[in-house]
Amino acid sequence: MSTVNSKSECAECGKQGGDRLKACTACKLVKKYCNVTCQKEKECKKRAAALFDEALFKLPPRREDCPICYLPLPYMKGIIYQPCCGKVLCKGCMYEMVTEIANINCPFCRMPSAVSDEDVVNRIKNRMENGDADAFTNLGTRYLDGTYGLPQDTEKALELLLRAVELGSTKAHYNIAWIHAYGEEFMGKDHKKAIYHYQRAAMGGCEVSRHNLGLDEVKKGNIDRAMKHWMIAAATGCENSLGNIRMGLMCKHATKLQYEEALRAYQNHLSEMKSDQRDRAAAYDDI
Repeated sequence: MSTVNSKSECAECGKQGGDRLKACTACKLVKKYCNVTCQKEKECKKRAAALFDEALFKLPPRREDCPICYLPLPYMKGIIYQPCCGKVLCKGCMYEMVTEIANINCPFCRMPSAVSDEDVVNRIKNRMENGDADAFTNLGTRYLDGTYGLPQDTEKALELLLRAVELGSTKAHYNIAWIHAYGEEFMGKDHKKAIYHYQRAAMGGCEVSRHNLGLDEVKKGNIDRAMKHWMIAAATGCENSLGNIRMGLMCKHATKLQYEEALRAYQNHLSEMKSDQRDRAAAYDDI
């Protein structure tokens, strides 16, 4: 008695289709269908959502090291972008070079420091010609803030940040999310787009975006999902997320074990990032 090869028949109606059968690209199930009518839409959407959550709540990749001190770089604050060569280093190492070694040249390409805002912008534009995603992100944030002698231009900022995303920048996602979340005075709010870009930034390691996703889940009444976001954010250095888990413990939305785990991960993260140079640079910024 012959048996039918399940790979050559529609998973719903059983018709033979051979190579004409199409796999569902949304849910990535092994099942194949002969047409859209046979495709289990609800099942596929449920599976697609599960796959997305699997990626969303996965711990972000380890951060790159500062090329000078070899400690993990902060995600946003505490880093310096070198517009001359596109390298990124921590503020601690830059502070050490300027104050202790009295070196104002780039430690990588040896180019002297820019002497004006216009010089900085021109160097960033040169990096953009080389397809530097960080350069597009950097200039986009300048237009967003209206700094370095540039006019405040949200549309121009968004254009540059979207190009940075195309080139692989996850940091640009956070700025785009901010524009859509708080852009009422600029171009109108768009909550759906803000969440989309917060999610991409969070998966890339942005703890602030991760924290904001937790806040959004609380508004929807999804406390468990919010706690999952804040556990990851606390482990990557977000003090506000740790505070929210502590509040969750007091309100019985989090367990003592969860808080202890989050506190331990938060302290481990701070220990990995800490150095005397970074402490001195942070103290200088606070003056």
